[in-house]
Amino acid sequence: MSEGAIRMWVMSSQLGTVVVTGAAGRIGSAVRQQLRGDVRELVLVDRVAVHPLAPTERALQLDLADLDAVVAALAGADAVVHLAGLPDEAPLADLLDSNVLGAYHVLEAARRQEVGRVVLASSNRVTGFYRVGQVVAPDAPVRPDGFYGVSKVAVEALGRLYADKFGVSVVCLRIGSFEDEPAETRYLATWLSPRDGCGFIRAAITAPDVHFATAYAVSANTRGFWDTTAGARLGYLPVDNAESFADQVPGSDAPIDVAAFQGGAYTSAEYSLRHVASSPATGAYDQPS
Repeated sequence: MSEGAIRMWVMSSQLGTVVVTGAAGRIGSAVRQQLRGDVRELVLVDRVAVHPLAPTERALQLDLADLDAVVAALAGADAVVHLAGLPDEAPLADLLDSNVLGAYHVLEAARRQEVGRVVLASSNRVTGFYRVGQVVAPDAPVRPDGFYGVSKVAVEALGRLYADKFGVSVVCLRIGSFEDEPAETRYLATWLSPRDGCGFIRAAITAPDVHFATAYAVSANTRGFWDTTAGARLGYLPVDNAESFADQVPGSDAPIDVAAFQGGAYTSAEYSLRHVASSPATGAYDQPS
């Protein structure tokens, strides 16, 4: 990395200039609230209008499909937290356009502007086809539970490429079920509280000496099935536990099926087939052979 990028981790208590894409989304809204008091400037990027709520905030309305606009948005940035994209199962073409191309443009803009750190929002669903009885570490082979998971695998691969080939410092966070409270039994294992989510993102921005890292961002859930040591190495230990809400979650007292898939309902064929283009001749879903 050139000397211009060495400004990267001379970030002390202040986080410098941080760009957040997808700033109008649920996670983006929580992140801006937590970071706005600790930055020199927080640049809020989204396709929809976002209104600054503090003197440190500046809003930009743009589409990540416009590479030139993304490059301009990252001028002078110390870090970018890339949260924009389609958040769930969708037609693969849409996911490639929004999630993969969007991440590529953010990484390429970060390379051109010599941004010190890129934090990419990946997903726990890149490993949804492991069994509940297994503890999965970030270096395990990916087993995505749908087209959305596939798009996040590609995002992680782009991050690795830009780290290895161009020296961009990249952290991929495999985000759990980001909710105010766990509302279903799967979330008792996968829940990520807003407090812990923001803690992981802050750690991903500030962790020193990172070439490339992948970590599960999940709360300290008693029933969890992901190895969280990579998150600890980034400098964050989660504090919330979904078990505190177990008595409010229907079915929480049922025996845990260790042979079930971690992705739960996301692993069903129907969950993805509804997004597969229908045949013009028959109207039927294309079926795998």
